[in-house]
Amino acid sequence: MDIKRLHDWKVNYHEACEVQRQLVRKLSFQFPGCEIKTVAGADISYSKMKPEVYAGVVLLKIPEFEVIEQVWCCSEVTYPYIPGLLSFREGPHLVEAFKKLTESPDVALFDGHGIAHPRGLGLASHMGLLLDIPTIGCAKKNLVGHHDLVGEEVGNFSIIEFSHRPVAVALRTRKNVKPIFVSPGHKMCLQKSLEIILKSLREFRLPEPIRLAHLFVNQIRISRS
Repeated sequence: MDIKRLHDWKVNYHEACEVQRQLVRKLSFQFPGCEIKTVAGADISYSKMKPEVYAGVVLLKIPEFEVIEQVWCCSEVTYPYIPGLLSFREGPHLVEAFKKLTESPDVALFDGHGIAHPRGLGLASHMGLLLDIPTIGCAKKNLVGHHDLVGEEVGNFSIIEFSHRPVAVALRTRKNVKPIFVSPGHKMCLQKSLEIILKSLREFRLPEPIRLAHLFVNQIRISRS
């Protein structure tokens, strides 16, 4: 995959926030309208022994959930964990993994937020701009805004508003299990994000592309420990 170079990764806190404020203006919420045949799931696994991170991408054929390709990379973690700046810690490693894909996915799902972010540019939105493809954020915890109670049945959801606009949904993906938080990343609207995530579910809490990416990077990390 070709990756856009939009900024330097070696930035301090204030510079990173300014990068986010500049990039958020470039986001599109218009889905291209193409038929979705492939979905990528991306995740990160941190070494428990060394300052290393394993970034992986699993590309699936939809709706069969057939694995087409799995790629990964291992590199040194250099950026600290700072709330709201996760993309600067994980983004460079995910970029290197995506570069190894031989086929560009129709949509990519990330274990993180899209526009449901204090400055409107979470991991999925940031990566969407770099990859120039539609992206969706699927997080395990809410970051901004509030939502009403979510019904217990699979598919029940509640809209999350922040700064006077809807930015995400709290979505029940498994009965009697905590919801996940779905937000558009780039080239994606909230309604289409919800539709794609629902089509990406099996019997687990996480969408299948992200779940498989999570298992994949953890297997790589364990095998290299």
